[in-house]
Amino acid sequence: MLKFEISLINIYKKKMQIKGILVSIVAPMDNHMANGGEKLLGNASSIKRTPDGKVYISGQMQRHVLFSAMEHLNNSDENKGETFISNGDGVTNLIENDLRADMGGFMHPSKGDYSGRRTAPLSATIAIALDKSEVGRDLLIRLKQDSGTDSNNQALATKEFSEHDLMNMNFHLDITSLSISKTFKYEGGYHIATNYIKHVNDAERKRRSCLFLESTRSMNDYANQARNAVSGEPQKVLIVFDNKLSRKACRYFATSNEIEKVNILDELKERGAKYFIGDDTIGEKSVAVAYKEAFGFLNSEHLFDPTDGQQDIKTFKEAFGKD
Repeated sequence: MLKFEISLINIYKKKMQIKGILVSIVAPMDNHMANGGEKLLGNASSIKRTPDGKVYISGQMQRHVLFSAMEHLNNSDENKGETFISNGDGVTNLIENDLRADMGGFMHPSKGDYSGRRTAPLSATIAIALDKSEVGRDLLIRLKQDSGTDSNNQALATKEFSEHDLMNMNFHLDITSLSISKTFKYEGGYHIATNYIKHVNDAERKRRSCLFLESTRSMNDYANQARNAVSGEPQKVLIVFDNKLSRKACRYFATSNEIEKVNILDELKERGAKYFIGDDTIGEKSVAVAYKEAFGFLNSEHLFDPTDGQQDIKTFKEAFGKD
């Protein structure tokens, strides 16, 4: 019996095979219109609200801000090699170099018999206020420099802003498809096998996972907000390294039911997932400490690899023979 118990202990001491990384955040935003502005992905004058009066930021905007943060981080990384992040309106299929193509997916429908489609390993929920928002309006005047023009033609506009919100946002990275492509083998019209192709080595997959995690606490590039310095940096965070693909922990900060929160964490413990909670307002661990411990854990564990560790690395073009 003792030998059996020791063998079980050794099994549990093995490194985790991380299949998913989930980051749930609460970020305070004051006097903001984070999903507004006349330019990139925004509204002209009104702030987005749910029917119950809570301000929200679209998932599309959340992904834009995350990839913008990731671009800044990647550009300053001495190990970036030839990697880059393409613009959202011109995503390549170079999974081996383009981080947006890898993590954000792409759709190239005009490729003949090849669909040119990749499902994104990185997903984001909308960011939504935890409580009903108080929305005001701001008068904007575009001053004219030419004294000879008619002052009656001054450009006037009003824009909505939200006074104070605790925004709950969630991000998930599917490690099982990070830098991996899936192919299928058919015989006689039947699907008989699934194969996996790795586009980068294990060290680069780990680096991209770290970039994703670091980006979730570096979000600032919201629409038309440079002058107002709107920040999505977390006040509270829950970081989950999971051995299955689950997003249930997204509910943790959204619920006010303490029993539900306890049960969410107990479920993670039960299946051997590892989580880190940080709170800058109360609690034993700050957000900075939670991220520091999470990076330490990520660097010490293994990422799940559906290719079983094969070192036959292929570019996307080599794998699929398409431009």
